[in-house]
Amino acid sequence: MSTAGPPQGARAPLGGSDLRAAKERGGDALAPRTRVQRRPVHGVLLLDKPLGLSSNQALQKAKWLLRAEKAGHTGTLDPLATGVLPLCFGAATKFSQLHLDADKTYEAVARLGLKTSTGDAEGDVIAERPVHVGPDDLARVEAQFTGRITQIPPMHSALKKDGKALYEYARAGIEIERAPRDLEIHALALSEVAAQDGARAIKIIASVSKGTYIRTLAEDIGEALGCGAHLSALRRVATGDFDVSQCVTLEALEAMSEDERRARLLPAEALVAGHARVTLAAEDAARFLSGLRRRGDWADAADVAVFGEEPFAFLGTAHIVANELIPGRLLNPIEIQQILLNAPLIEATP
Repeated sequence: MSTAGPPQGARAPLGGSDLRAAKERGGDALAPRTRVQRRPVHGVLLLDKPLGLSSNQALQKAKWLLRAEKAGHTGTLDPLATGVLPLCFGAATKFSQLHLDADKTYEAVARLGLKTSTGDAEGDVIAERPVHVGPDDLARVEAQFTGRITQIPPMHSALKKDGKALYEYARAGIEIERAPRDLEIHALALSEVAAQDGARAIKIIASVSKGTYIRTLAEDIGEALGCGAHLSALRRVATGDFDVSQCVTLEALEAMSEDERRARLLPAEALVAGHARVTLAAEDAARFLSGLRRRGDWADAADVAVFGEEPFAFLGTAHIVANELIPGRLLNPIEIQQILLNAPLIEATP
């Protein structure tokens, strides 16, 4: 389906039989079996996650291609979802939480008339109803679900209860009571799209606050339309200031040279682009990096990105209260030096 996009997965470092064997051994199926040179890599890769891979699988492939020592992502996408997945490497991992909390925009398709056990196309059909939906109904539901809403998280989610993910309980046939959440739907557009296998479907474009489950939103919209629905395709097209047009696929990344891959990385400070900025002279920068507060003629600010003047470098985050710059998450001098020197290769085992 057009909103899901074609599968884009790059070839795995191992062949199919090797992947199966690694899984059977309980190891990391995506890790190469030979010794590789790992290196300190710092920055943010905007990945267009392919269909069929988990966020962690996509992360491990990109980490292998960059031969990076340390990596993390900024919030999961289901295997059936595609789109913007910012991957953080090295020092950038310290600021990944900022994009876990960012607003996000999704394009989705919901099949009308069928409700499934998981809320998406992977589940069993548990209810079927006739569909009598027109443009006026879509306009009414758009208005109903725009603004502040309450949503109950789905059982098939990674939320934890007593140390176990809810999906583990769901697979065991156990229903756990979940507290409703208050969310913000900043913008919502619904339109009917071409029928799938004789069924009717709607396209959903939604800009939402953190913690919103689009699968649940699709189900709730289906209930409001009186026919039920389940999610059949999902694509994240923006997270925070990052847009899918800025992203690279795993397939394209694999085809690049190492220098080209490194050139795709944004600096760690891309994660704090919306922060106020303070630049410190060399002596104050050194003291700030050691965790000391600095005083200056600054207005109060909750979120500040701090830079050193000579050499110019991103130092970390802070907040300002009563003219005091109070350190938050900081890079260390080694990380700053590696960034400035373009991180020389080091030998390490995978």
